Amino acid sequence: MGKLDGRVAVITGAARGQGRSHALALAAEGADIIALDICADIETNEYPLATPADLEETKSSVEKHGRRCHTALADVREASQLRAAIDEGVRAFGRLDVVVANAGICPLGGGLPPQAFIDAVDVDLVGVINTVSAAYPHLVSGASIIATGSVAAMTKGATDNPAHGPGGAGYSHAKKGVARYMHDLALQLAPVSIRANAIHPCNCNTDMLHSAPMYRVFRPDLAEPTRDEAVQAFYLNQKMPVPWVEPEDISKAVVFLASDDAQYVTGLQMTIDAGAAIPHKPALAGS
Repeated sequence: MGKLDGRVAVITGAARGQGRSHALALAAEGADIIALDICADIETNEYPLATPADLEETKSSVEKHGRRCHTALADVREASQLRAAIDEGVRAFGRLDVVVANAGICPLGGGLPPQAFIDAVDVDLVGVINTVSAAYPHLVSGASIIATGSVAAMTKGATDNPAHGPGGAGYSHAKKGVARYMHDLALQLAPVSIRANAIHPCNCNTDMLHSAPMYRVFRPDLAEPTRDEAVQAFYLNQKMPVPWVEPEDISKAVVFLASDDAQYVTGLQMTIDAGAAIPHKPALAGS
């Protein structure tokens, strides 16, 4: 018996990285998966995004757990695409219990145009709002909404450093917005027993972290840093002696928040960050 037997989860950004990891972790606990991804590049985001083949690999991996997986190409910036994709998935599976608003980009670079700010906000914040809006009509008491934030947004001078350009500012703005949106959403949905929580990872071992723009952020002293040269600096963000956490580490929290183990957990800002956020937040609220 799995913690999520008989339930259905929709995940955005499901073709690879954290999204695929969440899909497999939820499937392993018995959930059927509606896996959505744009599977196309965004011009200001200077690392390649997932492909249709990646999304198909997610589907195949979910099915190896004995669960069903409905896939669709959908751009979270386009509310109509999300509504159509989620509606189709619910028609296929008959219900919706878990929403994981995970799709995100990080268009860093001092030479990028202002469009990078708009793209980061449209994907990372508006995309979360669009996902919740499209999913909400299908949710009933006991449902769980989980959004991916970022510890970087809690750290002044991280991605919002002017050296990282308008995309970095947009990323920080968006992830801070996700935190506030999920807090206020949890308050509004509590009377109907629908939970809303945010997870804020630190460096996570995905294609977003392992990209040329990110390497340049961590090693501004080098024109074109290699992976090995960048990894030396990855350790600086966390208080624990690790360069990153794994997607599976985040997925464990997603499973918890999706399940009845967290039936009274809502409005949470959960950091999974090896201590990265500790210096940037008070020990107690108001202190």
